[in-house]
Amino acid sequence: MNQQVAAETSSRGAEGRMATFFKNEKIQILTVAIGTAVAGEFKINPVQGDLFRIGLGGSAFLLLMLLMNRLPYLKTGVFTALTVVVFRMVLDFISAPHLFSIEESGRVHTSAGLYYMTFAIGMFVIQSRLPQMNLLLLSGVTALIDFGSNTVEMICRWGLTGSDIMIPATWGYIFLVAVIRGFFTTGLYSSIAVSQIRALHSEQKKRMEQMLAVNAGLYGEVFYLRKSMDTIEHLTSSSYRLYTDMKREGLTEYSQRQLSITQEIHEVKKDSQRIAAGLLKLFDQQSKTVLSLFEILDYTIRGNRKYATMLDKKVTFTARLEVNYSTSEYIPLLTILNNLTSNAVEALGEKGSIEVSVCEQGQDTVLTVYDSGKGIEQQARELIFEPGFTTKFAQGGSAATGIGLSHVHDIVSSLGGRIQLQEADTSLWKTVFEVKLPTLLLKKGE
Repeated sequence: MNQQVAAETSSRGAEGRMATFFKNEKIQILTVAIGTAVAGEFKINPVQGDLFRIGLGGSAFLLLMLLMNRLPYLKTGVFTALTVVVFRMVLDFISAPHLFSIEESGRVHTSAGLYYMTFAIGMFVIQSRLPQMNLLLLSGVTALIDFGSNTVEMICRWGLTGSDIMIPATWGYIFLVAVIRGFFTTGLYSSIAVSQIRALHSEQKKRMEQMLAVNAGLYGEVFYLRKSMDTIEHLTSSSYRLYTDMKREGLTEYSQRQLSITQEIHEVKKDSQRIAAGLLKLFDQQSKTVLSLFEILDYTIRGNRKYATMLDKKVTFTARLEVNYSTSEYIPLLTILNNLTSNAVEALGEKGSIEVSVCEQGQDTVLTVYDSGKGIEQQARELIFEPGFTTKFAQGGSAATGIGLSHVHDIVSSLGGRIQLQEADTSLWKTVFEVKLPTLLLKKGE
């Protein structure tokens, strides 16, 4: 076990170091530079000679700049320009070492470096406005930056090598490529951004489910802790009255012992108050946060589907929602539905069906949980909401705690509602629990 934990810890540490490694600014700039240099070698030449070529370098550079939009664009442009020039000169040397000339190779490829430098300057100008730009505007602006960068490259090539740049078809190709590259690359960037947003949303939803599950369980624990505190309060008062009665009767020794017991009970009460205060800090029951009935039902089904899988049971869940509104009382509602639905899961054999419905009847919102388990025997129906009563036993033969349904009953009552075990009116459903809660109370925080 210790070795497994150590291995998992080491793995998480390695992942953390890897994430930190790629968040390093220098590493990101190096990635942009090398990625652009390599991508630039995948090219075609639409016009005769090497005057103008269509490569993936420009697209890769733009995409990486958009994805890493917190980089210093000017610094990245300078480093990328130098890397591209050096990379192409090295390739010239490898392909024809006997004909290689540093001066000639540098003169040929300097214009390409100037293209990326100009492109970086253009991106730097719009860097602060990138988050506010819509896709169409961003595509048009990057196309103009690309065209301007190619223009600077062509002028530089003409000045260094004497290339003929006054060919109309060449400029037509340059403009067309700039537009296609701008729209294609920004479209690809948008797709990646949407995928990242979806992944982030999925992760946030998972965390929300976990938080709601914890809060629903916490609500039940705090509810019973408060109930216990009321009992302790009454017990303290009764114990103190017994102490005063003993003292009045002259039972000094017994009265002192009783006073000591009273003080210990009072300490238990104070400890319980501290625990309750600490638990209440973990969630704000009076929070302005609201959830819709649809979301509450969805979280209930999702959580219990995982619970059924954990128990190796094949359960078919269905949800029926006939009314939908938002409520700030989502934690007690989740607590009620989770308890009833998890009980239904436990009542099933290896497979079965569960339906959870929400509807409105008059001034009440009705939550109903149906299951196709073995049902509850007639003689047990009047006892199921009593604390300690249970029809479920652990594998070793010991009875379960039996506080589930009494727990639900008390929470429903505290909300001014009522819970009943209904007669199943179909052959499919064996157990039907119906909870009625005042709609006005639930909508109060809407």
